[in-house]
Amino acid sequence: MPCRGGNPSCNNHSLFSKRCIIMLKNRFLDKIKDHSAVIGVIGLGYVGLPLIKAFISAGFRVMGFDTSEEKVNSLLNGKSYIRHIPSEWIAEWTATGRFKPTADLERLNEPDAILICVPTPLSASRDPDLVYVENSTRAIARTLRRGQLIVLESTTWPGTTRSVMLPLLEATGMKVGQDFFLAFSPEREDPGNPKFSAAGIPKLVGGIDRDSGDLALMLYSQAVVEAIPVSSCEVAEAAKIVENTYRAVNIALVNELKVIFDRMGIDVWEVIDAARTKPFGFQAFYPGPGLGGHCIPIDPFYLSWVARKHGVATQFIELAGQINTRMPEYVIQHVLEGLNEQKKPVKGSRICVLGIAYKKDVDDPRESPAFELISRLIELGAKVSYNDPLIASLPKMRSWPHIPPMKSQKLTDSFLARQDCVLIATDHTAYDYDEIVNNSALVIDTRNATKNVRRHRDRIRKA
Repeated sequence: MPCRGGNPSCNNHSLFSKRCIIMLKNRFLDKIKDHSAVIGVIGLGYVGLPLIKAFISAGFRVMGFDTSEEKVNSLLNGKSYIRHIPSEWIAEWTATGRFKPTADLERLNEPDAILICVPTPLSASRDPDLVYVENSTRAIARTLRRGQLIVLESTTWPGTTRSVMLPLLEATGMKVGQDFFLAFSPEREDPGNPKFSAAGIPKLVGGIDRDSGDLALMLYSQAVVEAIPVSSCEVAEAAKIVENTYRAVNIALVNELKVIFDRMGIDVWEVIDAARTKPFGFQAFYPGPGLGGHCIPIDPFYLSWVARKHGVATQFIELAGQINTRMPEYVIQHVLEGLNEQKKPVKGSRICVLGIAYKKDVDDPRESPAFELISRLIELGAKVSYNDPLIASLPKMRSWPHIPPMKSQKLTDSFLARQDCVLIATDHTAYDYDEIVNNSALVIDTRNATKNVRRHRDRIRKA
């Protein structure tokens, strides 16, 4: 009987032949080099689809896995549901057979490499919720075959790959580094940023063992501008957490400065633009109505959670979280004050929120502070509407189940004139801010979007 590495001359199963491991590794390397390796991507969202594009552009065939039949059917029909992944690309990929989306997780034995790009949200108690990672790993384990490489890309706490995924995979009786390979390579997507695509962003790669790291490094180096090795999965996991914690803490700093300078009658945006003229020692971060997206509002709390497990308090992270969480209420206070100056109560006032996406020029509403603003305004009795040129209908969000269904309203001059207040939550470039201010009685600007508007500046209140 041949050994697990596929070497017919080796019959020793108790002492696994080093030669067999080398053969298994070399066979995988050969597939990567000649691009015959099939890549599997679990999670066909804002991370998975750009990653698929990178590998298809590099000449690989890709299988896409998702539990959402709706997403899979859309892709099979050549239709994209993400703005910066055009439908023309999807249609071409599927027509040429380079991309095969499926909801059948029993086919996970077909790819040579499986890249996991699933959500890692927080639970109601703000603890890490790894249900999607665990379910994906269990699905892989059910069909795991020898020689496969599994890479987790989802942001998580340092130690997840080794302590959560590895035991589930080795429960099959197969061993990492002998039968399969396991690594972590954090996603670094920046949706809506035309300067950086998945293929143009360097990738960190850390393996459970050296062979796993080597194979993952070779794989990514075929599809991205640079693959950077680190010594372990834990280092790669920690690096990603540090990247987003750095941003969360600095955003909290400028949000706090916004409140301080507002009291002093100083424009915080002008201050930041002045400070950024220094060519060293300063990086500009800008305030807003709160944190949004699936990374910055969530990832630092993964680090807080694991730090508590090690008996360490994360004071900067907790303080930053408190400041950023308070920002929607700060914006609401400006709405109340602005309406009060017009001798209008918030109850019964017509308020239109501009922008539901968590950042400009993307169609991603995840964790957007706009939902908190809408929720609070509804609680105060306002008649709330919204407009977002990229989000036609208000999606149901599990944290705000009480927000009623809404559709994006057309921003006609007459519609704006009927509003008591227009609240800019997201500064899409598609908006004509001169027209918005010209036709509105009151504009609450949380993004400095109206900085170039010259007429009727008395109607603008920055928040």
